[in-house]
Amino acid sequence: MSDILKMKAASQSVFDDVKTQLANLVAIPSVSSTSREQVEKSARQVAELFGSLGMETQIKTAPTGSGEEGMPAVIARKIVSPEAKTVLLYAHHDVQPAGPLERWNTDPFVATEKDGRLYGRGTSDDGAGVMVHYGALAALGQDCPVNVTCFIEGEEEIGSPSFRNFIEKYREELAADVIIVCDSDNWRVGEPALTASLRGVASLDVKIKVMDSALHSGAFGGPILDAVTVASLLLAKCYNEDGSLAVPGLGGSTRADVHYPEQLFKSDAGLVASYQLAGKGDVAARLWNQPALCVIGWDQRSRAESANALMPETCLRLSLRTAPGTDSEQCAQALASFLQENVPFGAQIETEILECGPSYQAQVSPAEKDMKWALSAAWDKEAVDIGCGGAIPMTADLAQVFPQADILITGVEDPATNAHSENESQDLGDLQNAICAEALFLSRLGGHL
Repeated sequence: MSDILKMKAASQSVFDDVKTQLANLVAIPSVSSTSREQVEKSARQVAELFGSLGMETQIKTAPTGSGEEGMPAVIARKIVSPEAKTVLLYAHHDVQPAGPLERWNTDPFVATEKDGRLYGRGTSDDGAGVMVHYGALAALGQDCPVNVTCFIEGEEEIGSPSFRNFIEKYREELAADVIIVCDSDNWRVGEPALTASLRGVASLDVKIKVMDSALHSGAFGGPILDAVTVASLLLAKCYNEDGSLAVPGLGGSTRADVHYPEQLFKSDAGLVASYQLAGKGDVAARLWNQPALCVIGWDQRSRAESANALMPETCLRLSLRTAPGTDSEQCAQALASFLQENVPFGAQIETEILECGPSYQAQVSPAEKDMKWALSAAWDKEAVDIGCGGAIPMTADLAQVFPQADILITGVEDPATNAHSENESQDLGDLQNAICAEALFLSRLGGHL
């Protein structure tokens, strides 16, 4: 039996345990935006998980930029030899809120297997990432030829506010020759990919004020537009007629290395048949290499509380995805300036930049070539380079604090995963292949393949 087939068999042999352990993680609602208690519980579960592999595990924290204590992270270490190369395996154990329960087909915190997929919050983002690392090390057993440090973070879903302080505080424990960040996508189910670029992210609060108090819509409507309408008109100015962003200074490219057919994308996204895609260039470029702007929160009157009155003020939160190679802070400032300069009818406007996460562009390295080989071998399918429309802001911090390390971004999500949405799920075949690929990579890096 070849080494590749042996590794596939080893990955299969541990997979029932992997599914059980993933289900145990899903059962903990480790929503970092609302429950520190549950994130602490999840951290203990993760520490126990890697401790069962004989690794030395610790739960650690670091202060955020504002001085508050960050969410707990797990560091697990296995040293095989001082001369061996060291690999840092990153994932995160916190998750997004479930959202409206009526939009789920299953209980979001009960892992449910159906048609080759496992459903539940965190089954993929990023419980699957945790399980790739656990499963790869379990498959290797005592034959792991490299030193391994697992860093399982607990606050990625809230922007990793203590991340930079954490990796600087524990720099010696986290230092590595290669860093594998398992929190991204594959190209499609059954088609592996290595993520070569990431968009950055910035968020802004925008407050629009028209008057001091609400006014009767019949008595004053017409000459006065309410704050929500003014804000809507301002948002419209941010876009060209084709839906591309009209805000100058945001950069971006209309080209990508992989072609994403428009009809396939519309099917993946579950769009209504009549919907026309916004922007220009290849769909993959619009997803990975161009900026994107959306409203992620808006304080306004609900229908249940509707009244015939003009709203005096409103506040909305914008999320800006920034193109690879651009500075997220500069892009956020460009957007804020555009909004301030273009607010309609002289309404009062205030903008506040809340978060700026950098974009990322990978460098070609021997480790990257080895990982693409491992992915291709595990899937029996040639791996491709892709971008990622979502941001993993801490990747740039890792590159700055550990400049000697090669950073590889892998993942097991796919277009049907629904990360951050209802009915999140993970394809189990891809999860098993990802475990095999990481085990193959560690073996090759250590000189065993």
